[in-house]
Amino acid sequence: METNTTPQVESVVNLTESAADQVRILQSNDPNNAGKVLRVYVEGGGCSGMQYGMVFDEKRDDDVQLEFFGVSVLVDQFSANYLRGTTVDFVDSLNGGGFKISNPNARQSCGCGKSFEA
Repeated sequence: METNTTPQVESVVNLTESAADQVRILQSNDPNNAGKVLRVYVEGGGCSGMQYGMVFDEKRDDDVQLEFFGVSVLVDQFSANYLRGTTVDFVDSLNGGGFKISNPNARQSCGCGKSFEA
């Protein structure tokens, strides 16, 4: 019996198929994003103390790199502490459409959906 000795990496963030499709569209629509990878991060600010951010970027030494539906995602070590288990989705609707972040670590989220309290 063969066992898998590869260590399992806990997903820091998860990208839904809808979000991955939208990321591919954004990458193909802007030549500045060519060769770059989606970075999901948190930083201080916003109405609840911390806020989410997403940007196309290049990999850094301490980044965690994950792949979902053919789309690579980068998360720095600082952000990983706040994002573990987070899901990024994309909703295409007239009211409240766009990327939606569901973070199980957020004690409280702001109505804007871009800010949270850790």
